[in-house]
Amino acid sequence: MFRLPLAITPITAAVVIGLSACSSSYVESPSAPAAKPADLQTTVRLEESALKAEDREAGIATRSSVDALPAMNVAAETVMAPMQKRGPFNLLPQSDDSIFAHKAENRENYAQISTNPIVVTSSEPTSTFSVDVDSGSYANVRRLLNRGALPPGDAVRVEEMINYFSYNYSVPSDTDTPFSITTELATSPWNEKTHLLHIGLKGYEVAPENRPAANLVFLIDVSGSMSAPNKLGLVKPAMKMLVNQLDEDDTVSIVVYAGASGAVLEPTAGDKKKEIARAIDSLQAGGSTNGRAGIELAYSLAAENFEKDAANRVILVTDGDFNVGLSDVDQLKKLIEKKRESGIALTTLGFGEGNYNDHLMEQLADVGNGAYAYIDTLNEARKVLSEEVSATLMTIAKDVKIQVEFNPALVSEYRLIGYENRHLANEDFANDKVDAGDIGAGHTVTALYEIALVGSGGERNTPKRYGASNTDDVNLDEIAELRLRYKAPQGDTSKLIAQQVLKNDVIDSVDETSSNFRFSAAVAALGQQLRDAKYLHQFDIEDSLKLATGARGTDEFGYRQEFLNLVRLAKELNAQPEHAEVFFQQKEPRG
Repeated sequence: MFRLPLAITPITAAVVIGLSACSSSYVESPSAPAAKPADLQTTVRLEESALKAEDREAGIATRSSVDALPAMNVAAETVMAPMQKRGPFNLLPQSDDSIFAHKAENRENYAQISTNPIVVTSSEPTSTFSVDVDSGSYANVRRLLNRGALPPGDAVRVEEMINYFSYNYSVPSDTDTPFSITTELATSPWNEKTHLLHIGLKGYEVAPENRPAANLVFLIDVSGSMSAPNKLGLVKPAMKMLVNQLDEDDTVSIVVYAGASGAVLEPTAGDKKKEIARAIDSLQAGGSTNGRAGIELAYSLAAENFEKDAANRVILVTDGDFNVGLSDVDQLKKLIEKKRESGIALTTLGFGEGNYNDHLMEQLADVGNGAYAYIDTLNEARKVLSEEVSATLMTIAKDVKIQVEFNPALVSEYRLIGYENRHLANEDFANDKVDAGDIGAGHTVTALYEIALVGSGGERNTPKRYGASNTDDVNLDEIAELRLRYKAPQGDTSKLIAQQVLKNDVIDSVDETSSNFRFSAAVAALGQQLRDAKYLHQFDIEDSLKLATGARGTDEFGYRQEFLNLVRLAKELNAQPEHAEVFFQQKEPRG
């Protein structure tokens, strides 16, 4: 099995890696000193609901608990002054510097991923999964490579690397069917005996002036771990970029959370940009991280301003380091699953390094009917929050599921590349109660299958002596049937689309395929090389570079050229001598 050795440049701190059954972790050099507790003087609004004992422990302040506030110790870190109804109060964290001491610990958290196996078609001809429009893994991998280290394998989700890029698929002719479907089948770049089936979806596009109103609640982590320049220092200009895309029909609220939570900006029209910017600029970091308290208050505020035809969305901005109250990934997922029933989606934006919880951020967006992005630079903030704002805010199809049934008479084996944590049971495809991913306006979604045709010699499984199938009266013209199910944004009943992939569609040479096919294959190859290249034969990083170089196509913002540079960087890091390897310690998941 091929696995890239991990390397380090002179500027990167030496780190040790181990193995864990649950997660991978990555360590960077120490981040900027955390803010002192006295730095946090954030005016907040108390929540309406009654304070329960469990909420008190979680640090949720409510209006009905005003009389109890002076004596209340929230998570042993925050003392809150009394207030009049709907009046302000200050968060006054105690001055224990140890709470805010963030050392260079190895606490980056990634969910363990097992690469999809090869499936024998005669045993299981059908493959079902949820679409994924997340892009966080690619940006995070880019951050690690630019830091001089190859990423741990579990940090690489191949489908998110592929879907970071847009592809020039045909645009839907009308909104009755919210996305177009493109398929392409050709010889695999890394194995001449197998083929790649390329599936592409393209959501219809909406002009900025036609975008529906947005009811947004920024839920911003202002705990001590967010004090670094690449965390809260980057959050502020990033949020302003999004605000710049809003107008008088939109509404913005800001909720912050540390040891306790509160609203620093009441619902405000999107055209009052100076007022919103002042609220953003006032944010300071300090305290521990009570994620549940902030989530509860943010959804409550979004519900107060809910508009049926608007984009009602909570945007969670954090490093994901929840360490007070409800912090278990599964429990937080259950909380978000309940909240999504209100019609309010959750988008997660990840920031920072050293203690970054990729596992939590990706999973919360998944169950929250939103998308996950990692913001490592201002340019990435511009891409996600300005250039792609319609896709970020406007859902055009929800619970989108893909099912491919391969013809055993023609297809001997197949494997889905990526989407490991998006698998669905085949019976869930037509079950409208089963949640799946959403597609935003203008989004493209791409999926790749590697298949071995019967008699091609590309099979990896031993042929069955007693399992030969009778191909009499079998359709020998169809390679597979592609099926999609989706719901309208406000709908509860799914619609079905089906189309066939024909044997006559096979393209014999990779060179004759579209740039969409070749570039996505190059990205998929690099992703597998960074994770587990056991299915790539002798296809190496240099081959990925050559394939991508000839498939840049139109590259208006330079994202594909940037990918080429990252491939070159990965090649150089992979070539480092063994004594320069960096190993990333892996720990049990914190979320």
